[in-house]
Amino acid sequence: MPYKEKNIEKFYFSIGEVAEMLGVNASLIRFWEKNFDIIQPRKNQKGTRFYTKEDIDNLKLIYHLVKEQRMTIEGARKKIAEDKHSVSDSFKIIESLNSIKQMLLEVRDQLD
Repeated sequence: MPYKEKNIEKFYFSIGEVAEMLGVNASLIRFWEKNFDIIQPRKNQKGTRFYTKEDIDNLKLIYHLVKEQRMTIEGARKKIAEDKHSVSDSFKIIESLNSIKQMLLEVRDQLD
């Protein structure tokens, strides 16, 4: 029976990894952490932050509202507090559509 390598999935990500994923500085992530209650990374005794996938999803949502929708911090905080599920669902739909768009653009470029 051939050896099959298991797909190892990480549960925690460092602030540097998260910053790279989002294309922002680590300081911005720390700033958002102070301003949004939905960001709750785990910290070890030294204070090193470890982010879960849920934290990353919340950071992506904040990024969308603040950077892409150009909302203020206060406006984004209120929007999330009012109806986080609706905002999150809308964001997931936008992410899916952007992914499909990117895939179609790649297919188009291959056909040229």
